[in-house]
Amino acid sequence: MKVDKKAYIILEDEQVFEGKFFGCEKDIIGEAVFTTGMTGYVETLTDPSYYGQIIIQTFPMIGNYGVMSSDAESRECNVSAFGYVVREKCDIPSNFRCETDIDSFLKDKGITGVYDIDTRRLTSLIREKGVMNACICSDITNIDINKVKYYTVVDAVKNTSCSKKCFYKAKNSLFSVALIDYGAKQNIIRKLNEHGCDVTVFPFDCKADEIIDGGFVGLMLSNGPGDPKENTYSIEQLKKLTGKLPIFGICLGHQLLALAFGGDTYKLKYGHRGANQPATDLITGRTFITSQNHGYAVDIASIDKSVGEVSFINANDGTCEGMIYNNYSAFSVQFHPEACGGPHDTEFLFDRFINLMKKEAADNA
Repeated sequence: MKVDKKAYIILEDEQVFEGKFFGCEKDIIGEAVFTTGMTGYVETLTDPSYYGQIIIQTFPMIGNYGVMSSDAESRECNVSAFGYVVREKCDIPSNFRCETDIDSFLKDKGITGVYDIDTRRLTSLIREKGVMNACICSDITNIDINKVKYYTVVDAVKNTSCSKKCFYKAKNSLFSVALIDYGAKQNIIRKLNEHGCDVTVFPFDCKADEIIDGGFVGLMLSNGPGDPKENTYSIEQLKKLTGKLPIFGICLGHQLLALAFGGDTYKLKYGHRGANQPATDLITGRTFITSQNHGYAVDIASIDKSVGEVSFINANDGTCEGMIYNNYSAFSVQFHPEACGGPHDTEFLFDRFINLMKKEAADNA
């Protein structure tokens, strides 16, 4: 019987957790974050927004239904996270759709995994102290703790965006939409196609003129990883695009749009990651349970009320979950309406985007 090799997680404050390797057995450094999702670990692992991070799953057993490539949220089922930490892994999954087990999947993708870890205690530490850097290693005596302390996620969008323009056609084509890929989840494209939008995906470093001159009716700004303020070029291009066509921003796209409108962003203590984050619609007063994955938030007070107004807030901590820029036919949300935590939930936001494009088309007729 194979005995898995010992693995150690060392936090930047030098606390050590002992577990066992699975997946790829290699030393890595990353930003340790936790996610509270009870299911959807395939979508979590393949979400580009986790670039540079070590994912800690709070749900105790991971891998019980295996891995299915059709559930992936990235191109070619890529994994952008650097590490994966679970309490217990399941080696014998049970699901008629299963293609492989979680251990084999991580090995194939070259991702370091650790199991048999007290994830409850580890999560509690991060909640109390905030997000911390960490390393996963096989020998604690060879670790330079300063490298762990001063690790920073850089070039996150550059490393997760597509490298060239690509096209996705809808079955029932109504509108032509440009999508800037900052690390886009594939379900955003699928939802746009379902709503009758032909989608042309642009790399993160595209020029505003390419979109303005492309004959598009609307612009989608995708999710993505890292510090939004790092993307200075993208912010400058967005400034040229505001007011030119209807815009819908999701997650990082929401943050970048706020920065383009003169707002500010800041890093959250431990972020919002999971499928059970409550977002309250300030217009209707209704609270939706949403899927989220972000470590930064828009500073509500930083945006001039004559430019934009808050549309959603997080029901737990009151942080900004959405903005509307009525004079510019633009709006954005911090959560993922394409993820559909329930049967429909916030998918109506895609209809709002469609209605903005219909109005734009009618005004230009």
